[in-house]
Amino acid sequence: MQMINLAPASEDHELARQAERCRELGSPFVGAVLDAADRQLGKAPLTAGMVREWPGDRAAAAVALRLNGALHALARRGAPKSLAALYRGEHTDFDDAVAEAFAAEDRFIANWMRHPTQTNEVARAAATMAALMATPLTRLMPFELLELGASCGLNLNLARYAYELGPLQAGNLGSPVRIAPRWRGWPPPDRPVEIATARGVDLLPLNAANQAHRDRLLSFVWADQPVRLQRLEAALQIAVENPPRIDQGDAPAWLAQRLAEPPVLGRCRAVVHTMVLQYLSPVERQQVSALMASAGARATDETPLIWISFEWTSDRQEVELRLTWWPSGASAVLARCHPYGDWIDWLGPIAT
Repeated sequence: MQMINLAPASEDHELARQAERCRELGSPFVGAVLDAADRQLGKAPLTAGMVREWPGDRAAAAVALRLNGALHALARRGAPKSLAALYRGEHTDFDDAVAEAFAAEDRFIANWMRHPTQTNEVARAAATMAALMATPLTRLMPFELLELGASCGLNLNLARYAYELGPLQAGNLGSPVRIAPRWRGWPPPDRPVEIATARGVDLLPLNAANQAHRDRLLSFVWADQPVRLQRLEAALQIAVENPPRIDQGDAPAWLAQRLAEPPVLGRCRAVVHTMVLQYLSPVERQQVSALMASAGARATDETPLIWISFEWTSDRQEVELRLTWWPSGASAVLARCHPYGDWIDWLGPIAT
């Protein structure tokens, strides 16, 4: 599988650089939107100031995708008219539509960009499910999911989705959410997965029953990828019917509280995060690692602990699915993955 270079960009034309990345990731429409935004940025002084003076790594903070989400949100609301028509496919004058939106909605776009992206990409649940199936436990036991950066909590409902993991089918096969990444390599071990409890944390958790929150999530889906949009809408409906448990809070502090709770005999605690570490500070990332190591030292065969990480490598060259398990403390890269879960290059299996 081709790996995408998302290395941090230099100071100028950040939007144009990320436009090319979006095309490489399969969205020519978003690429064209960001190219136009790069050319027309002067028409939105507040937004331009945020893009050009953003503190830290703008690629890691997904500044370009924040801006694209704001434009998609405006288009979904139907105004400005030229932008809405562009997203409906009624014309291809990207520059005119984006320029009109910048001039009319600069403050809205700048305010939108203050908040991180909230894709809550459901397709990534396939990687998590495969990792759970591959976990080397001494015997089968239920999992207790603990998700960092849970957003709307859609992936806490992963047991309610259907999966095609290469030739292997898993999950709830009758689910309206069907996740079938392009698969390369052997399938994961064919083992049943039972979720006993699922709980997550987010700085700004979203609620699937809140229309404004739903609109925000849908706006971050790339407009030329209707399958992603349909899958998200189906997952949101499942979340309305089966509300996930999400706490508002800081990830390291929340994780410390959860791991300090007495483990349940015969259950495996699974700490999971997908594309979250880039939003944590170096200190926070170190805190998470230290908490996991400390809790892992207390794990036993009857109270095991696992850590599933779906994140960019440090050089941002590829996304790795990594599994670490205790009491052994062993760790392995199970797969290399598309950032949004479109494909999985499986390197396992691990379970015995």
